[in-house]
Amino acid sequence: MTSDADNTPAPIDMDRRDTIEQYILSGHRQVRQLLQELIEHRALITGHFGNGRSFLTAALELSDDEDTLVLDASPDADTNRRVLDAPKLVCLTQLEHIRIQFALHDLRESREKNGRSLFHASVPDEILRLQRRAAYRLSVPLSHAASGQISIRGTAGTPAVLAGRLLDISVGGVALQLPPDASQLVIGERLQDCRLQLPNLDPIIVQLRVCYLNKQEQRSGSQMLRVGLAFVDLPRNIENTIQRYIFNTDRERAARERGGL
Repeated sequence: MTSDADNTPAPIDMDRRDTIEQYILSGHRQVRQLLQELIEHRALITGHFGNGRSFLTAALELSDDEDTLVLDASPDADTNRRVLDAPKLVCLTQLEHIRIQFALHDLRESREKNGRSLFHASVPDEILRLQRRAAYRLSVPLSHAASGQISIRGTAGTPAVLAGRLLDISVGGVALQLPPDASQLVIGERLQDCRLQLPNLDPIIVQLRVCYLNKQEQRSGSQMLRVGLAFVDLPRNIENTIQRYIFNTDRERAARERGGL
């Protein structure tokens, strides 16, 4: 087998789509074509079935109607029993250095004449196809005092500006901590002329799309919102600026941990 799937990190939470939505394939043909590529490349897959447990497997074939995926089962019968009892099997692999992740439900087991066990599952509705660079999200240090501003419609329909702390950032998007007024944002809404302020850089003006809103209670008892926002049509020069900020911040953090700073 030719994959380095055993080096893949833990599964990504597919419910947190602020930075990954654009990398999710959901078309009937796209999903099946990608699964067929995994089969043809004999890609080694790490199957996660809960509580940190996993086993190595591979996609073997699609059924004639392309609605069922056949996977190699574990040689360990107890592992197979646990996989079948799990609510889902999250499959991670890599293909040409691109991370692939999908979830399978309601697995069934069969046994060939030679005693080999196989798993059968319905083809997933969606697959995450994510380059490593895009997957990395930087938690912004408090010391950076990085911030973001977005424009919304006020209660009287007049424009209003909400500002808050930048919690994390990637080339896919950002998360901001905003006051409760942000609750009137709508998932999928596009926001024009948003402003990000990173340390030692000029303000960055971007378009953002609202991906999720999560209420957070502060230690003081007050309520704030964590708002996930994806970049829309991010210009290459701004993407490069964000990449440099992430790289430099990570390098500084690593140096401090080594005692170099």
